[in-house]
Amino acid sequence: MPANESYPDDLRYHPEHDWARVDGDGAVLGITWYAQDSLGELVLYEAPEVGSTLTKDKAYAEVESVKAVSDVIAPLSGEVLEVNEKVVEAPETVNEDPYGEGWLVRIRLSDPAEADGLLDAAAYKTHLAEL
Repeated sequence: MPANESYPDDLRYHPEHDWARVDGDGAVLGITWYAQDSLGELVLYEAPEVGSTLTKDKAYAEVESVKAVSDVIAPLSGEVLEVNEKVVEAPETVNEDPYGEGWLVRIRLSDPAEADGLLDAAAYKTHLAEL
């Protein structure tokens, strides 16, 4: 069952519809409710390799839905420490819980200050209203 629309206040948002939950020098990344809703039911998550490096504003993974294939854009730079294997096995988990069980990767940040350039929930909602 799809999740209800939400944009948690404790997350930082990238204009390309990705989120980051920053904790010290690490972060968990995923796609927003808006992104999963726009794509429809996800059927494939092509994850990056553990140990690979993400570069802010660049694609690091792909998600495929019944509608389209879409790049996942890194909101922050860092090294991939963990891939959410649950989403690899059951991509629809992102549709059901995009901010909880549907996270995509856990990274070690290469530049924690990059988070300052991301949107807070209010600014992201304003961004969505302008689309």
